[in-house]
Amino acid sequence: MKEKLTSKTEKKVLLQLFLAIPLSAAVFVMLLAMLLIGYEVVYADRIYQGVVVHGQNLSGMTLDEASQALQTALSYTYEGMLTFTYNDQTWEAKPIDLGFLVDPTFSAQEAYNTGRKGWLPQNLVEKGRAWFTGIHLSPVAYFDERLALTFIQSIAAEIDQPVQEASLALENAEVVVKSGQVGLEVDVQTTLSLLKPYLENLQNGEIPLVVQETPPTIMEVGNQAELAREILSEPLVLVDPADGGSNWSISPEELAAMLAVRRVEEIDTGNDGYQIDVNTEAFSVFLNSLAPSLSISSVNARFIFNDDTRQLDLLEPAVIGRQLDIDTSTSIINERLKAGAHEIPLQFAVVNPAVTDDSTGEELGITELVHQETSYFYGSDAARVQNIETASAQFHGLLIPPGTTFSMADALGNVSLENGYAEALIIYGDQTIQGVGGGVCQVSTTLFRAAFFAGFPIEERHAHAYRVGYYEMRRDGTKDPNLAGLDATVYVPIVDLKFTNDTEHWLLMETYMGNYDSLTWKFYSTSDGRTVNWETTGPTNVIPAPEPLYRENPDLETGELEKVDYAAEGAEITVTRTVYKGDSVYFSDSFYTKFQPWQEVWEYGPGTELPEQEDE
Repeated sequence: MKEKLTSKTEKKVLLQLFLAIPLSAAVFVMLLAMLLIGYEVVYADRIYQGVVVHGQNLSGMTLDEASQALQTALSYTYEGMLTFTYNDQTWEAKPIDLGFLVDPTFSAQEAYNTGRKGWLPQNLVEKGRAWFTGIHLSPVAYFDERLALTFIQSIAAEIDQPVQEASLALENAEVVVKSGQVGLEVDVQTTLSLLKPYLENLQNGEIPLVVQETPPTIMEVGNQAELAREILSEPLVLVDPADGGSNWSISPEELAAMLAVRRVEEIDTGNDGYQIDVNTEAFSVFLNSLAPSLSISSVNARFIFNDDTRQLDLLEPAVIGRQLDIDTSTSIINERLKAGAHEIPLQFAVVNPAVTDDSTGEELGITELVHQETSYFYGSDAARVQNIETASAQFHGLLIPPGTTFSMADALGNVSLENGYAEALIIYGDQTIQGVGGGVCQVSTTLFRAAFFAGFPIEERHAHAYRVGYYEMRRDGTKDPNLAGLDATVYVPIVDLKFTNDTEHWLLMETYMGNYDSLTWKFYSTSDGRTVNWETTGPTNVIPAPEPLYRENPDLETGELEKVDYAAEGAEITVTRTVYKGDSVYFSDSFYTKFQPWQEVWEYGPGTELPEQEDE
């Protein structure tokens, strides 16, 4: 019975407890609602508890009170200070100068809206978080980056500078130097990125400007500038070491124009630099102007063939030639100038002759007499003989290389009074007159016949305008018309006589005057077996000479009569030559000559009685 009572009591208690829970919950909800309503009533027009803006607690403030409080707390816009620095330079700016503005009113509005701007559950959570942990808001600010960029760019305008290479130049004889300059450029965007954190945190501070530095490749040119000044401190004297100290002076002003300043890469240091050198083109032009007067042509030794020993006897020693070595001279000048020298020897290249004093007949292929030719000139006056002797001496002992064409005019040189020639009769135009070198054609005729009968190819030959008696003269003094057409004239440098030594051996020429009335020309070499057959038409189509011409010469005395030109018949002649080697024809050629009829001319003094003319 007692147990049943206990069970009923427990059930009654449990039922009461079960009914008490909802009632308690309802009471709790009612109390919570009353608290929230009371909280909302208290903060109906105020900022909720726990809302802080930039360290300023705005709990319980009205919107106006909060705005006023932030007006004082957020004075950064006009009172903050930011300092840009570069090296020892500084530039200061307030945030407002950089386009940064803090708005207290909107910051207060943001604080007031905290817990009010979302839907109910979100607002409740936000209010709870503010109450229990606090909500820290950043102030509302506006940042116009364009103003900040403009400010930084204004600083950059003071700092930026282009990179400038050091330079070296020559103006007249002055050395002009410009030092190098490091290029500077403010990195505006990077500097701006360093500025932003200060503005966002409303902090004062120093912002180091980010400046890109570009060093020049060449900063200084001091060494080369000093070298240039040293080079131009005195005239440059070029010396011919072999000519008794002959020299040529180049003034500093002239020398400056003959130098070159060039950029070079210095491999050792990895940096570019300048280098002073001579201007090779300018020096080449200058040295080329000197070269002709400084060059010495090499000259082969001259020999005579000793018929007894069959060896060569030295007649005139060889001349060692030289040429101005322009490239080497330029290189030495460049090297010595930069070493501080102001007097520098010119450099020459030795030009050795093909035939030296110790050359032998065996080496040259001169082993025998291959031909000799003699012409005669009985009755020539002393001046003509002098010219024949002077001209022929130029060829005595002269050597002609194998395979080359010989020019008589080149070997003869200038026919002048200074070179030992006299005035004698020469053919000039359509008359015979006194002129320097009359008789030289006796030498050219003798050489032509020597080359003709020795079987050498004749490359150039010119006949006289009319038949000259000397060139048809035999040893006994009589004339042989078969010799007509075997003459040759030379008038340096226009009219020449040329033939080719077409053998494999050198050809030695010897000339000998004989008893005042003959010239003998000898060829020494090694015979290749050639022989010559020749034929002549003799004078054909002969035209008689015109009647003599008499003309008055006021320089002659009365009764004085002087013959100044000689009569000669005109004619045409063809000489044919066939050259054999052994039994075979090597070559053949022919020489056609057309002589003009020539008029005899006499001059007489005024009042002279002339001889009677014969009727035709």
